[in-house]
Amino acid sequence: MNPRHEANRNPRQGAHLLIETRGPWEGPACARFLADAVDLARGGDRVCVLLLQDGVTAAVGRPLPEVETLVGLGAGVWVDRFSVEQRALSKVPAAGGTEQVEMDRVAALLLDPGVRVVWH
Repeated sequence: MNPRHEANRNPRQGAHLLIETRGPWEGPACARFLADAVDLARGGDRVCVLLLQDGVTAAVGRPLPEVETLVGLGAGVWVDRFSVEQRALSKVPAAGGTEQVEMDRVAALLLDPGVRVVWH
């Protein structure tokens, strides 16, 4: 695996954590926010996207193309396990390369001073 991609999967110093809480069905804002994450990853930045609340719907069933692009670029795409369970989506396949996570893992990034966080 490309070392740059490996760094993207486990973001740390100088990284971006982008948190999406809106679903694609709410309008184009979700896809645009994820496109911003794609731009950051293509620019060489380390990127991790957390899909939270209704944002998890961007990665399950028929995922948004931006989710698949992020995975292909080596960005971390995390899907909140609690949000998936609350929406009864546990049995719906998620996009390949995404990872279901718990909040303790997210908290570690939120508290890391080298990580820039954007919440949408």
